Amino acid sequence: MAHALTGKITYRNPVLPGFYPDPSAVRVGEDYYMVTSTFEYFPGVPVFRSKDLIHWEQIGHVLTRESQVNLRSRNSSEGIYAPTLRYNNGVFYMITTDVYGIGNFYVTATDPAGPWSDPIRIPYGNIDPSLFFDDDGKVYVSAQAGFGETSHIIQYEIDILTGEALSEPVVVFEGDEGPWVEGPHLYKINGLYYMMTASGGTGPMHREIIGRGTSPYGPFEMLPHPILTHNGLKDHPIQYTGHVELLDDVHGRWWALFLGVRPQGGKGSVLGRETFLAPVRWSEDGWPMIDNNEGHAAMVMEGPAIRESKAFAAGLDNPLTTKFTSEGLGLEWMHNRVIPGQEELSLTEREGCLRLRGNANGLRDGGAHVFVCRRQQHHRMSIETRLSFAPGREGEQAGIAARLSDKSYYSVGITKKDGQTGILVTAMAQGSGTEAFTPIKEQVPVRLSIRSDGKEYELLYTLGGASAEWVSLGALPAEALTPDVDGAFTGVCLGMYAAGTKEGHSAPAYYDYFEYRPRAANE
Repeated sequence: MAHALTGKITYRNPVLPGFYPDPSAVRVGEDYYMVTSTFEYFPGVPVFRSKDLIHWEQIGHVLTRESQVNLRSRNSSEGIYAPTLRYNNGVFYMITTDVYGIGNFYVTATDPAGPWSDPIRIPYGNIDPSLFFDDDGKVYVSAQAGFGETSHIIQYEIDILTGEALSEPVVVFEGDEGPWVEGPHLYKINGLYYMMTASGGTGPMHREIIGRGTSPYGPFEMLPHPILTHNGLKDHPIQYTGHVELLDDVHGRWWALFLGVRPQGGKGSVLGRETFLAPVRWSEDGWPMIDNNEGHAAMVMEGPAIRESKAFAAGLDNPLTTKFTSEGLGLEWMHNRVIPGQEELSLTEREGCLRLRGNANGLRDGGAHVFVCRRQQHHRMSIETRLSFAPGREGEQAGIAARLSDKSYYSVGITKKDGQTGILVTAMAQGSGTEAFTPIKEQVPVRLSIRSDGKEYELLYTLGGASAEWVSLGALPAEALTPDVDGAFTGVCLGMYAAGTKEGHSAPAYYDYFEYRPRAANE
């Protein structure tokens, strides 16, 4: 029997800041595990563990091999959508969609840190498949079908060992007449089946709706209003809320993990969709409620304590400096579409350095370009590195970038142009780009930096040491890197890139370190 822990805890949202959309989670004993979407980034689907739903530690990725998913031909914001994580009889299951790839599939593991199996494909549904293990041993897939206004949820039974459909898909849920009824989750709570979905699209009208019935196939009685939305709270700091996961804690209380956006000046957010946490309140007639335009889901929240702990804040508060070693990159690091091979990336060629060699693809070209990155997690932040790079051919580049998509990014790096080596700033916005080139006389390591105050990204360089003065190469509007403007489903990722030419790989680019630093309001 669960025993409630007395006392309250204060925490700060989001519990996973930055581009971590579509959270799905399970509790296994006293541990909580969570996954989120990754789209074209690889490795795919990060796995997190927590003891309290607030502090999350990444322990691995689900998709780490091209035998599981090959994203080389995916465009920006294609690839891996809305994973669902489930656990049954000692096995973890992650089910998802490879959009414009192999479609719906699931993989399994006995250790959520991995390794995970190769895909088991399933036959029906468009996106956002979810698994439900019933008490009688039957296993159901719920998935989105249709398009836009015709979107609805289908459901069918499968053989969990093979993915074979054991029944024909049937329509079980059509939502609240809003577009994009998606992200279904089926639960059995106190003897009733609850079908919960998102509705309204991922923008301002996003909301979470729910129905219940006595059978896994319904019919589901609809609650006449959302269990979560902020679409009527225009001045609230958290917007676009939805795509909820319900789960109980070790004391028998219920919580909701969900995505939301923190707009800056009403212009969207470069951070994309982030993961938030709120307690669930059960109504007297048995409905789970989170926040139907009441402002309950807030940046600073108080909830029942799950563990004995003092008040704390989630997220990053201190500088994070990556010093490169032969042991490999940390779990926070990602790539576009594929992990670069040894010819493109090495941590052993020069001790203490990350060595990149660009291939024929640049940041604007899509495909498997060379970009080693991590998520931006604060609106006010800076990144910095020291780069040694002597381009051998015209057009070879290496530097750092703030990337939302193939068509929207800002970069500053070293290149060769008209026989001169210099600093190149590139500003790409919705596929339209400008470049500015500054020749440099000395072939010495160059320090590069990108700084953001939430409104603009400033790009800088210096040829001097730690105390040298930075040279600003201009400031560019943050708004151009928001999903609201670009149409992307991701958020800005920050990192190091290298690009060769059609003739072959670039000269080696050596990075001594990479620092990510949150900035105070007065900086």
